[in-house]
Amino acid sequence: MTDKTYRQATLCVHAGATPDPVTRARTVPIYQTAAYVFKDSRQAKNLFALKETGNIYTRLNNPTTAVFEERVAAIEGGVGSLATASGMAAISTAILSFTALGDEILSGDKLYGGTHELFSQTFPKLGRTVSFADANDPSAFENKITEKTRGIFVESIGNPGLDIPDFDRLSQIAHENRIPFIVDNTVGVGLTRPIDFGADIVVHSATKYIGGHGNSMGGVITDAGTFDWDSGTFPEITEPDESYGGICYPKQFGNAAFIVKARAQFMRDMGPCISPFNSFMLLTGLETLPLRIRKHSENAQIVAEFLTDHPKIEWVSYPGLSSHPSHDRAKRYLTGGFGPIVGVGMKGGMKPASRLTEEVKLFSHLANIGDTRSLIVHPASTTHAQLPETEREAAGVRDNFVRLAIGIEDPDDLIEDLSEALKRI
Repeated sequence: MTDKTYRQATLCVHAGATPDPVTRARTVPIYQTAAYVFKDSRQAKNLFALKETGNIYTRLNNPTTAVFEERVAAIEGGVGSLATASGMAAISTAILSFTALGDEILSGDKLYGGTHELFSQTFPKLGRTVSFADANDPSAFENKITEKTRGIFVESIGNPGLDIPDFDRLSQIAHENRIPFIVDNTVGVGLTRPIDFGADIVVHSATKYIGGHGNSMGGVITDAGTFDWDSGTFPEITEPDESYGGICYPKQFGNAAFIVKARAQFMRDMGPCISPFNSFMLLTGLETLPLRIRKHSENAQIVAEFLTDHPKIEWVSYPGLSSHPSHDRAKRYLTGGFGPIVGVGMKGGMKPASRLTEEVKLFSHLANIGDTRSLIVHPASTTHAQLPETEREAAGVRDNFVRLAIGIEDPDDLIEDLSEALKRI
């Protein structure tokens, strides 16, 4: 099939795949192998020199994973993707592949707690510094860019604060300063395509809505193929790579330079590769993404509207509500629905917020999102507990905040479960 001629729902089912040429199996097979037999010594030499494409070792590539990568690239509108072992591996691989010691990244402050810890605690140990700006204020990014800034990073829908940044303006700021615009589209997958609004690199935790069933870990990086690496100071991409005989990625691979470099060098050396079995599971989940994300969003809207008028609820955060600060941007950028997550502020502070996670019966109390089942967690004491109070609040995590990752159950059952739980608090 010619992927570019089809719409999202079709791409989610077909992109990157054809019947197996040997067995004619229609479902993508699981190629559970570590290595691959070379045709001859000439092919082996060319593969290792990046002069020929093909399979060498599953740390670098795998036929099952290749279909997953092609499919994600198709639905996100990129020139290529690279699957990783987790969403955190995707973020780390993406940024470390084009930065060097002393470089800085400018990030929005509305982040998943694990990403914030990576940026504030671990990256400095690796010689990269991350500064934070108000994700809702593009001018805050303009004011913080320095000569060492090498990229702007935001989440398409902040987890858990649910803020939607101004993609158009942030991409403009990034490109005016000749740096790439990176978007984590974990929560927004199926709802928005950041590349359509100027993103150069998109990352996902495929564990979440791409897989959709809470059963497999994975991450993925997609290269838009739009950034001119020669326009800025990116020696990690533009200087000859002596480990491959001095090749220059932009000269040899054109607009796919970044994603090839991430695979050929960083994945080769650091090894955060995905299991072929997990690629198979994520492919299976991806086939129903448009159906699931629509139902997630419909249910979330119903739950948000119900909780808005509840006497024990102080506030409700959901982009589909006109009261949400990002509602206008949500209408502009989220063309597939307003999202699967609802934030709730309990009256009385942390104690009743924690109680709600214990009193629900249908919601599962765990630290994840993107499951078919509805999930609940108290971020201030779990996912964002390591952050200082000021940084937690900047991320939208107040002590009375409860995150609801709404599943695809009957919405009346979800409302009844929440209603009964709130009666007991």
